[in-house]
Amino acid sequence: MIRDWQNFRLDEPLWLLALLILPLVIWLRGRHSVAAIILPFSGAWRRHTLASGRKLPVFLAFMATFIAIAALSRPQYITTERTSKSKGYDIMLAIDLSGSMEAEDYFINGKRSNRLAATKPVLSAFINRRENDRIGLIAFAGRAYTVAPLSFNHEWLARQTERLRVGLVEDGTAIGDALAVATSRLLEGAKERAGEREGAFIVLLTDGMNTAGLMEPMEGAKLAMDSGIPVYTIAAGKDERARLPRRNSKGERIGSTVAYLPIDLDTLKRIAEETDGQFYRAESSDTISKAFESIDESAKIEFETSMYSIVTELFPYPLYLAAGLGALSIFLSILTRKEAFA
Repeated sequence: MIRDWQNFRLDEPLWLLALLILPLVIWLRGRHSVAAIILPFSGAWRRHTLASGRKLPVFLAFMATFIAIAALSRPQYITTERTSKSKGYDIMLAIDLSGSMEAEDYFINGKRSNRLAATKPVLSAFINRRENDRIGLIAFAGRAYTVAPLSFNHEWLARQTERLRVGLVEDGTAIGDALAVATSRLLEGAKERAGEREGAFIVLLTDGMNTAGLMEPMEGAKLAMDSGIPVYTIAAGKDERARLPRRNSKGERIGSTVAYLPIDLDTLKRIAEETDGQFYRAESSDTISKAFESIDESAKIEFETSMYSIVTELFPYPLYLAAGLGALSIFLSILTRKEAFA
């Protein structure tokens, strides 16, 4: 059943004024002994037919005329189609899951929060804004691994960000390996959809210094640079002493400790500069959100969307019905005459 009644229209609505003639015809029939000749088949509408109770042919003729006039108003159903001609990006998000991401130096709505918890909703919002892009997710600590390959399924991808937690990977900070894995995934994506993407870039979020992995940060940056892939780097957290949870062997929190957590700002700046990306400093939950908003604006395509309408003519259907009713009216009129002369 079609519910979008706003998509219906009458292309020739002035024909509906002809419906005003029908009450006049009915009035004239009531005053004259012979039916008015305005309507088709009216020659057979004799008053004795009405008087004898055989009104069905007359009724059918009126209905056929009514429907035929409605058909002349040309009812149509309009469907609007959109097409997008522009291309999107391939994006890999590389997120640090080292132990320092549990540092509680962020505040959300006045409540203390750790860096990873503050990052998750920002990631989800960024993913939802990039609806025309393929996005993948890399998690890294002591090593880097792919949480989600490039995908248009952003709802599923946002759910994967919720699964991120410190401890999924052995501790450490393998920035170089994260860049290498992200670059490799983007190059694979370029082969799969050759020519269908505008470009690719990496968003690297970390709060520490490279302490693990097989590759140095600048080696990973060179792989991205040689592939023409910009890297947007975000330095999360404050470069000062911060509170960290203290846990037992089961991973249960048993208290807190305070430690100095250095951030290699110089390396993150160099990575961004040499790959033609940008560097962002995110010392609070507000600034981390602004960093992702800035990336969204600086690497976004204004899509050229074209719209066109498909018009479906509906008038043939009521015309067929009117013709059928008219034919039935004539047939019944003939039968009525035979009975009258019998």
